[in-house]
Amino acid sequence: MGYIAIIKQIDDFRLVEQKVETLIIKLLNEHEYVEFLVGRDGEFDQLVTSAILRCRKRLDTGNCSVTWVMPYLKADYVKNSENYDNYYDSVEVCEQSAKVHPKSAIQIRNRAMVDRSDLCVFCVMHKSGGAYQTLRYAERTGADIINLLD
Repeated sequence: MGYIAIIKQIDDFRLVEQKVETLIIKLLNEHEYVEFLVGRDGEFDQLVTSAILRCRKRLDTGNCSVTWVMPYLKADYVKNSENYDNYYDSVEVCEQSAKVHPKSAIQIRNRAMVDRSDLCVFCVMHKSGGAYQTLRYAERTGADIINLLD
């Protein structure tokens, strides 16, 4: 089971956080193992990662992993790799996006994450922007999608 989380801004932080935690608990209880693929490029990415780690601890389960998928090798990771490696179960650089201009790398990384995932979870508020474009891409590929704001 794969996972993707993408957004730039959250208006009702607590409501979204509750929806995320409910979904994570459901996924962890219904599946033998879940690999969560996350970015670290916005509020939602960090909210989701924190929620996954809290839920895993609360349920006292080891049936999941959290992988930070970078669009390219980030200087902050290079400087603080030990901290990031301790926080995430694994850290990787998306091969497809690492080869392109940084302005298009996040979108390419997001599409690569969609392609790897069984379920794509979004928190898209507006019919514009990068998260919306990735949602549309996921729809075109026939991916299973949950938009927490639907």
